[in-house]
Amino acid sequence: MGADDRTGPPRFGSEREMLRAFLDYHRATLAMKCEGLTDEQLRRRSMPPSALSLLGLVRHMAEVERAWFRRVFEDHDAPMVWSDRIDFQAAYDDSESTRAEAFAAWEAEVETSRRIEREAASLDVAGYQPRWGEEVSLRMVLLHVLLEYGRHNGHADFLREGVDGAVGA
Repeated sequence: MGADDRTGPPRFGSEREMLRAFLDYHRATLAMKCEGLTDEQLRRRSMPPSALSLLGLVRHMAEVERAWFRRVFEDHDAPMVWSDRIDFQAAYDDSESTRAEAFAAWEAEVETSRRIEREAASLDVAGYQPRWGEEVSLRMVLLHVLLEYGRHNGHADFLREGVDGAVGA
């Protein structure tokens, strides 16, 4: 891993500024955990029978971004990135994936998510979660996705250490 060049969240700010900053911090953390690794290293699995890998996490988080921003606030029928049905596990099959492919999809979904959040009038804007069949607020979506990153960045810590011994951040 290279130098830690993430922008830390502010110590003070509005609820929206804090949620946005912490989410971006966690997005940057996932990217940092993948820095400097080859495609083969990014595909290295945690331990059998788990299919968990750093590349799989990037692919999964692209699906999470799409499912919670694009599908909820813009296009309820938007297809999954790596599956023709709602199957978040499909993203973990990184056997033929590359850093370029996974990061291009993830970065595109992150940019779409950022745009949707920026364009929303408030955190109380409601979207429709098609998997649940009910409305959810932008606030709930931001918190949910932030928690997803937090959980998976914990996985990324262990995966990265297993690949090359790098720890920290």
